[in-house]
Amino acid sequence: MKNSVLRITCLLLFLMAGQAAAAVLTDVRGDSLSMDRPPQRIISLAPHLTEMLFSIGAGRRVVGAIEYSDFPEAAKSIPRVGDASRIDMERILSLRAELVVAWQSGNSPADIKKLERMGMPVYVTEPRRLSDVAALLRGLGRLTGRRSKADELADDFLGQLKRLERENAGVTPVTVFYQIWQRPLMTINGQHIISDAIRLCGGRNVFAGLDAVAPTVDLEAVVAAQPQVIIANSAAADDAKAVKAFWAAWPTLTAVERQHVFTIPSSAMARPSLRIMEGVETLCGILDEVRRSEAGVQ
Repeated sequence: MKNSVLRITCLLLFLMAGQAAAAVLTDVRGDSLSMDRPPQRIISLAPHLTEMLFSIGAGRRVVGAIEYSDFPEAAKSIPRVGDASRIDMERILSLRAELVVAWQSGNSPADIKKLERMGMPVYVTEPRRLSDVAALLRGLGRLTGRRSKADELADDFLGQLKRLERENAGVTPVTVFYQIWQRPLMTINGQHIISDAIRLCGGRNVFAGLDAVAPTVDLEAVVAAQPQVIIANSAAADDAKAVKAFWAAWPTLTAVERQHVFTIPSSAMARPSLRIMEGVETLCGILDEVRRSEAGVQ
């Protein structure tokens, strides 16, 4: 009798464990993805997704990653499966992946569909707001069985966002031109996560109303917008000098006249991973500096 009870108890525990391991999530497209067990072999199609998988403790399961997946250091040794312009389908198949995590605006929809036709489970993501970083962490945590760590990191991230919201509540708005590329000159609209960071820091993106998420603009449009500050992504230390030299040719710009031209490292701002908080803190500091300077001028 005792043995029978023990067997039934063990069976129930086994079934409960199976249910706990299963995850059903809806991705940004509205498509449902069901995983009966945490995947042990994952392909990451965006550098920030690679970072997040490492953050929650699932980095060792990443068997293939996109180019520029260079953080943390261990990510550099992961086999590459292509770049933003081309995915190596044969390489992905050879890696016997159980899950592919993709970035909607960074990966070709045709490539994603092709992967799914080949039988690959694909989870498509698209963080557009800073709070989406926390939601993405939770989703990856559920898919990989690293829910506890993911929730811990997500809660901490949201706590930092709330602190910044409080610190910047009611501040005087600062108009911002955010440059993500110089030739051609490119910026971000109001749907981009960087625009959400600008809003959080008490800024106003002068090109928030454009249709494209990352539109090309001409210099005349920037001059017409007269932003109080220009902030550019930079990939190297020399970029700051190049950015200032570029804008020095337009002295009629308020931002140039008042020496409000700054750079933020691309690694801290362009990737919607946990490290974006470093960029947001820097951005808020820049806008606060401009705000104080503007108050002195007035």
